[in-house]
Amino acid sequence: MCELAGADGITAHLREDRRHIQDADVETLATSVTTYFNLEAACEEEMIGIALRLAPPQVTLVPEKRTELTTEGGLDVEGGRARVETATRRLQDAGIRVSLFIDPDVRAVEISRDIGADAIELHTGEYANNPDDPATLRALAISARAGADMGLAVHAGHGLTVQNVGPVAAIPEIEELNIGHSIVSRSVFIGLVDAVQEVRKAMDSARVRAEI
Repeated sequence: MCELAGADGITAHLREDRRHIQDADVETLATSVTTYFNLEAACEEEMIGIALRLAPPQVTLVPEKRTELTTEGGLDVEGGRARVETATRRLQDAGIRVSLFIDPDVRAVEISRDIGADAIELHTGEYANNPDDPATLRALAISARAGADMGLAVHAGHGLTVQNVGPVAAIPEIEELNIGHSIVSRSVFIGLVDAVQEVRKAMDSARVRAEI
């Protein structure tokens, strides 16, 4: 339904505690998604093994803590560099594109480039929590520009809604937005197809206005 409504791809986060989705669901998605399947996974041996077995087009490596309600920030690509780099190489050797979920920080972008990632996904949580603070949007724009200049594909996501997605979608270097919770929540009231189309319209409108 999401694909038919205009989604360019489907993202699923298989957590170690299986809080969001189950193994069988991910296995079904890996063979049924007709657009682009992006598997979010922690940089842990079990998750890397599953990713290698399913071989989705893209894996986004994300941080994960059992005590968190939701992802609280980006990967520690500096402190955990060796582990992230090893996982990235293993996935890429299997023909899987790798994105790193990082905070909007130029240093993190540089390390992601040095690790050899194909893409970065900028964590938009700080912006979503403080959309009226121009510094949060500026950090995203600066990091997106830096990533593109370094040859990385630039994605973004976390906490984005119909109300706040416009300014992020208008950043020209950002080519992919991952939005899940707000669409599913909204679908309770208006249905999944309309919820997807509502967000898609907000994204596309912001992009067009930015290009004028």
